[in-house]
Amino acid sequence: MEEIAKKIKNLGIELKKLKELLNIEGKRQTMRQLQLKMSQPSFWQNQKEASSVVEELKEAKMDVDAWDGLNDKHKEIKELFSLSDASLEKDLAKEAHNLEKECQKLRLKVLFSGKFDNSNAIVEINSGAGGTEACDWANMLFRMYFRWAQNNGFKIQVLVEVRGEEAGIKNITFFVKGKRVYGLLKSERGVHRLVRISPFDANKRRHTSFASVDVLPEIKDEVDIDIGAEDLKIDTFRASGAGGQHVNVTDSAVRITHLPSGIIVTSQNERSQYQNKQAALSVLKAKIYELREEEKRKELEKISGKKQKIEWGSQIRSYVLHPYLLVKDHRTNVENHDAWAVLDGKLDNFIHAYLKFIKSQELNV
Repeated sequence: MEEIAKKIKNLGIELKKLKELLNIEGKRQTMRQLQLKMSQPSFWQNQKEASSVVEELKEAKMDVDAWDGLNDKHKEIKELFSLSDASLEKDLAKEAHNLEKECQKLRLKVLFSGKFDNSNAIVEINSGAGGTEACDWANMLFRMYFRWAQNNGFKIQVLVEVRGEEAGIKNITFFVKGKRVYGLLKSERGVHRLVRISPFDANKRRHTSFASVDVLPEIKDEVDIDIGAEDLKIDTFRASGAGGQHVNVTDSAVRITHLPSGIIVTSQNERSQYQNKQAALSVLKAKIYELREEEKRKELEKISGKKQKIEWGSQIRSYVLHPYLLVKDHRTNVENHDAWAVLDGKLDNFIHAYLKFIKSQELNV
């Protein structure tokens, strides 16, 4: 029982820290102010502003309710412990362990402080040199993210997919939609390396394949990205694919070229030309924003006279399937010997470790 008492005490300390880190009392005040604003008769006259207020209230309430629920649970366990005897030790230990896991989940919210961390994500996977091997590896990565999204209750919407000549995919662009998706998936941006015995090599030799993953936030209307119609070249074409019910049979696929930057985006998996155009414009907006941010970073480097930290290394993670099983993140040194589980979507340990690593760097700056 002494060990349980210690864990309950530590959980109380952790909840106090979370209360401060998440600014729970500040968010309670924000909720009162927003609720007062929503009670005004003219509140819904400006739909855009009203929607923004409702979303802000929902965000604040989510964190406050989450912390309140854990705090109430802690009080219950604490009270039960003071009244219990050794016969309830196992049940108390289980309750304390579950509460500890929930506190860890809540602590992760502190890691999402970026401007677009709450946004949906646009993910692009491109196979590297190596023909069929690289295309198959790109396809394995897509499956990994698809399973990860399923495991977390997120939705995937494929915009364009170019199949390899024999197997796999040359490149694919897709949305991942859900709460804090970009905040999570931004950790995946970089080059991913696979080492395995090739299933396409009759001599069963070991091959190394590479694929790059790019992750961008979906840019909503609140960010001003001015794209003039005169700067766009829009082409329509018939979507191509391996066959099946999802392949378009009309000229509904859309390719948009942003003339000033040369950026080209495509969408072909939506049902109508209009839907494909809107999806392509979303991707274009994200790419233009990223380009402008990169230009700002380079300008700051010139002014300051020193090179900024490179956020994304060229090779971020290795997946070894032969002669042993190992997935290793080269930024955090986190490893997992169950490589097949990782390729089946078990990515959370790598994602969370990277977010903590980045947050610790920010705090040390």
